[in-house]
Amino acid sequence: MSTLTLTEFKITPLNAPLGAVITGLDASQLVAPFVILQLKQALRDYHILIFKNQKLTEEQLLNFAFYFGSLFVPPDDIPVLASQPGVTPVVIPISNVDGGYTGTGELGFHSDHKWTPYPSSGSLLYALEVPTQGGDTYWLNLNLAYETLDDATKQRIADLQLITYNPFLRDRNAPRSKYRLDKSIPLISPVFPHPLVRTHPESGKKILYLDYDTEVEVVGLEPQEGAELIEQLRQHLNQPQFYYKHKWSVGDIVYWDNQATLHYREAFDPNQRRVMRRVSLAGSRPF
Repeated sequence: MSTLTLTEFKITPLNAPLGAVITGLDASQLVAPFVILQLKQALRDYHILIFKNQKLTEEQLLNFAFYFGSLFVPPDDIPVLASQPGVTPVVIPISNVDGGYTGTGELGFHSDHKWTPYPSSGSLLYALEVPTQGGDTYWLNLNLAYETLDDATKQRIADLQLITYNPFLRDRNAPRSKYRLDKSIPLISPVFPHPLVRTHPESGKKILYLDYDTEVEVVGLEPQEGAELIEQLRQHLNQPQFYYKHKWSVGDIVYWDNQATLHYREAFDPNQRRVMRRVSLAGSRPF
């Protein structure tokens, strides 16, 4: 087992709206308690942590991930990426080859599992193969997005609840609605309203808890009013001042706080391989 000295281990904040790079750490080995505590604090401060030059088996990736929480397990009747009723993969292949998930197309800004009763607290994504171009991932700081709203908007949205509809129960070939305007269409799954302004369960920071293009509905507002409000908030979110773009290298692990960020993936050439492994950690009821 390698030992870690204070001089080797380093947390370096990015010159960006969020993120810090972690160096001098071998995630395949036992990690000292003081280091785990520093990493947890760094995640609260910077929202994403980027571990460079790692080489791990799936078991080692899991052992490292579980320092930060237990596995995210969705309810059986609420599908998420890669889930089957009663089966939750522990490590999910995010890959365009060999039966992996998410393909090669663009994935709009979103956080994971928001349509579930207890969305995941975070995920670790480990890069094994990366394309020469494209496939970069952007992370967006939802606390900064909230803090830069004007006071009138903050007051207006302070107590609103938002339903995010399950994208895995939608016809993938049908046009994607960004707001549920037609109330006559029956619901096909349970729904779980969460605060539109979420309080981070550890830092206490206020979060604008909204995806960019998933179908949503504001509880208690008429469809037209709700749709206009959400469009206004989404236009606010869509600003480069809130996000960091990560160009992947083999051996990167990115651990992101799913409660405080959105992420987006660029499309990439289907003829190139992009092979990653993801572990998602359990979260709590949003408040």
